Amino acid sequence: MQDLANFPANLKFACSTRRSISDLCRAIGVNRQQFNRYLNAGTLPSAHNRLRIAAAFDLDPADFGLPPHAFRRKLAERRRPATSEGPLDDAFPGDLRALRPHLGFYQTWHVSLSWPGQVVCSCAHMRERDGQVLVTSLERIVDHESGIAQRSRYVGLAAYQRQRIFLTELTRGEAPTFGQTILMPFELHQRRYLRGLTMGVSWRNNNMPYATRTIWRHLGITANKRGLLSACGVYAPTSATLPSAVASFLADVQPFTAAAAPSRDASR
Repeated sequence: MQDLANFPANLKFACSTRRSISDLCRAIGVNRQQFNRYLNAGTLPSAHNRLRIAAAFDLDPADFGLPPHAFRRKLAERRRPATSEGPLDDAFPGDLRALRPHLGFYQTWHVSLSWPGQVVCSCAHMRERDGQVLVTSLERIVDHESGIAQRSRYVGLAAYQRQRIFLTELTRGEAPTFGQTILMPFELHQRRYLRGLTMGVSWRNNNMPYATRTIWRHLGITANKRGLLSACGVYAPTSATLPSAVASFLADVQPFTAAAAPSRDASR
């Protein structure tokens, strides 16, 4: 029977899009032990339970009998907002399962275009919501010498494609601009730092595009948010506050810009 053959595999994939199986069981009112039998092909749910499971994913019970590739397309269509029909709909989040280990809070560093020769420390958060991975980045910079107090907030989406993490963010405020970051995923024996490149456009002066190295330190799914914000600011590259991995990765790095003389009044 096609339903029995395809149901467990399709159910496992559907469950992978949720935070936890326990939460799903509580939401649909099915015993976890019984649900495990559905996953392990030991039992096909009753018509009533199939209806409840399908409803949790905005699907019809018969959809779980589709071949796996057809089921995944159907589930993706249901999870996509009805108003979303853009050409990049399928780009985000890419491989969600591969992206999940990288969710959480980060302290981030990059060589600044606004403060030449200095390192900007920021913080970021990647979280899953409705089948997408949202990213929020915050900057808190106070430069007493120049009298600048900068508070920036970036929001966007993350995608895992071809063994790389792609972040596309938009600043909030009166003069929004895009920022883009490409990060290398965690290595087998290194689960703390993501290294990569961040790109942006200066917005206070000449709108110069630039690119520079960035490094992100993973702090886990939960973190001291006040501590993250308090660490934000501008640091000398030789500051003892910078972790050794950060200092070595950003040593002797200068942002690449489209102009010979970078603007001091750039965004990121």
